Order: sequence, then C-alpha cells, then structure tokens
Amino acid sequence: MNWINLLGAFRHGDQLPRVMDEAQNRSIFEQDYDRIIFSTPFRRLQDKTQVIPLPEYDFVHNRLTHSIEVSSVGRTLGKMVGTALLEKYPALKELSISHHDFGAIVAAASLAHDIGNPPFGHSGESAISEYFLNGLGAQYQSKLSESEWNDITRFEGNANGFRILTNASNAHAGGLRLSYPTLAAFTKYPKESLPILPKGRASEKKFGFFQSEQPLFEELAVKLGLMQVNHPDGNYFRRHPLAFLVEAADDICYHIIDFEDGLRMQWIDFEWAEKLLLPIAGNAFYRASYEAISLKEEKASYLRAVAINSLINEMAELFLKHEAEILKGEFDTSLLHLSAHKQEIDQIKAISLQKVYKAKQVIEIEAAGFEVIGGLLDLFLQALQQLCKSDPHKTQYKHKKIAELLPAHLQSPKPEIKESTYLQIISVCEFVAGLTDRHAISLYRKLKGIELPN
Repeated sequence: MNWINLLGAFRHGDQLPRVMDEAQNRSIFEQDYDRIIFSTPFRRLQDKTQVIPLPEYDFVHNRLTHSIEVSSVGRTLGKMVGTALLEKYPALKELSISHHDFGAIVAAASLAHDIGNPPFGHSGESAISEYFLNGLGAQYQSKLSESEWNDITRFEGNANGFRILTNASNAHAGGLRLSYPTLAAFTKYPKESLPILPKGRASEKKFGFFQSEQPLFEELAVKLGLMQVNHPDGNYFRRHPLAFLVEAADDICYHIIDFEDGLRMQWIDFEWAEKLLLPIAGNAFYRASYEAISLKEEKASYLRAVAINSLINEMAELFLKHEAEILKGEFDTSLLHLSAHKQEIDQIKAISLQKVYKAKQVIEIEAAGFEVIGGLLDLFLQALQQLCKSDPHKTQYKHKKIAELLPAHLQSPKPEIKESTYLQIISVCEFVAGLTDRHAISLYRKLKGIELPN
C-alpha cells in the first residue's frame, strides 16, 4: 500500500480522485466531517447510552459526547502523524496534501465510529443477534444464505455504521457520499461476516460491512489500493493505515473516560485515579497545578486530561515506528496494546468492568434492551413482510398501521427489497438500531399497548 493511493479523494461514483486544492475553504475531508456532524444519525447519538444510563443528578458521557471527544483525539493524532509523513514522503506535498488532511480524515472517521450502534449500550448488538439466534427471528434462517445469516446473528454496529454512511436511503446516491479515505479509515474490520478467523489480528476480530454493502467496500478497497487477502472461504482486506489511529483514539477515550465517569458517579474510589492515571501522565503532570485544585471531581478531570495527552503522543510515536509494517500489511494489533502503560490500562479496564459495566443501573438498561429491541424487530419485520407481499391489499390492518411508522423508503419498498428477505431484515435492523434509547422504549410501550400517546 502507498499513501498517494490511500489518500485518493474519491467519492461514490467518481472514476478519478478529486484534485486537492489549497485554495478551498474546506478540503474534501473537512466536508466529510461536516456532513457527518449535520446528519440525523449522528444527532441521535445524544440519546444513546455510552455505558452509564444518564442520571438525574450529574452528567456522564453519552454516545454523542464520546464520539466528539474521540474525534478531537483523532484529529490530533492524524495531524501529528501527517506532519511526519509529509517529511518522509515529499510527493504528498506536491499533491497539495497537508497534515490537516490527515487530521480531518481521522477526525471524521472517529466522529462516525459509533454511528451504527443500537440503543441500550453495549448489549444492543447482542439483543439483535439474540432475536435471530434464539428468538422469533430464528424462523428466517432457511430463507438466508450462510453469510446473510451470519450478518444478523453476529450483528455488528461497525457494519451497520458503514451501511448508514453509504446507503442511498439516507441521502442521495451513495448515502452521505463521504470520501473513500474517510470510509476506509472508519472501517476497523475490513471484512465480511464470514469467514470467522482465529483470534490474533486486530482487524479480524469482527466484521465491517454487511453483504448488502460488500460490492461498495470492494470498489473502495480497489481504488485506494488496500491489500487483499485470499482465503478459501472468501476474500478480505488489510486495514487502511489511518484506521489504526481511529481505533487508538477510541481506545484512549473509552478506557480513560469510562473510568472517569465511574469516579464521577462515586462507583470507583478516587484513590485509584491517582494510583493509575499519574503514571500514565508522566511528564505532562504538573504537581503545582494539581495541588491547586480542591475538588476531587476536578482533580480527576485534570488527571484524565494529562493522561490522554500522554497517550496521544505515545500512540503517534508507535504508529510512525510501525508505519512501514502497516503499509506492508504485516502489522495488525491495537496501538494501545503496545503502550508502555499497558499494566495501568489493563487495571483501569478491570476496575471499570467490575465497578461500571457491572453496576446495577447498567445491567438494568442492558437487560431491558433485549426485551425492547426484540419486540420492535418482531413487530416491524412482520409489518414490512406483509407490505412486501405480492398482494398488499391482503395486508392485515394492524401491520399496515405499524408499517406507517417505518422510514419512508420502507413504506414504499423498492422491488429489490420486496424480493429479498435479507434486505427486508437488514433494513429493519438498521431502523431499530437507529432509534434512541427513549424513542425505542416509548415506541415499544405504545405498540404493546402499555401506554397511549400523549
């Protein structure tokens, strides 16, 4: 792989990459960022649980604030790496590529990294998978190919995010029409749901696109020159190098900030903050500034800030150290896994797992998600399938009414959706996954007759 191809500014439908122009007010990659931040799926993240259900008496992170913070870290990582790469590869400067372009790509991909995640925190994906594996959705297995069945029984927020960003139903042809470098940097797992590969490589733990978007990703991969890997059960690709920076930005934020939220909720003793964050902060820590802070919450915020600053510098150095291996497709591990502070980070993860992820409020919202998501999938799938019958006049009145709550493109489904059980299922999964926590709960209660609309 080489950087000139990897940064080719294609959009969906382009035969040639767009010319980078220093005179533009916004670069192509900055336009990507703006398109994401003004999109409806991104705005919905404000009412999606990150880990902790939003409490009444204090503020913790939701998916929106988490995504903005990951994007901020990602932009800095991209600019730091870009500055070094422009010195190493002078030909990039001749194409009017700047370190701001690297930063904008990573920032945009980081901003969108959770855009496909369902409501109800980390269990939302499992709730969708469980409905098809062990719920009423199991009836559809005989109607799907093995790969299609794996798409929904191993439902993946990353693949759903790629669908949201590229699906024509969300805007005009090509979805948000983001540039291919941004879409590739977004795709941490550049493979389809099959084959399931042995654990080891970071990019092979999950999958990054559904069968419905496979042709688009393959087009993107070919145009950017991503390295293809041949496998007896199917082909997949090595990551776009900047995906490692998107992953690092996310890892830094959710490890450190979930821990900070646990401190803020007083689920984690403050002593752990000093014990674990001070060593990570290193030279970024100034004792005098720290001692001048009186409140523990503000002390924790200071420690979080200096720890993240230290990790950003370390991750940029690690990326540049392994850049040649990344371009050859030989490097495939999380950058944070190589941190000199791995011992402290692992302890932070262990404490957060016990004190935050297993807290009663977290378990309650995740458990509720299984009932709500499964119930909505069942109602909307039945309605859409009735609507797709050859004689819609025979559709039950109940299903007609429920179908009217679907997005417009599903209320009048195109022939390809009418003819494909898989596209019907994946479209309803996308719709339910796109609901906010409160909307999902309210819709479920109303459709089940538990409450009436106001």
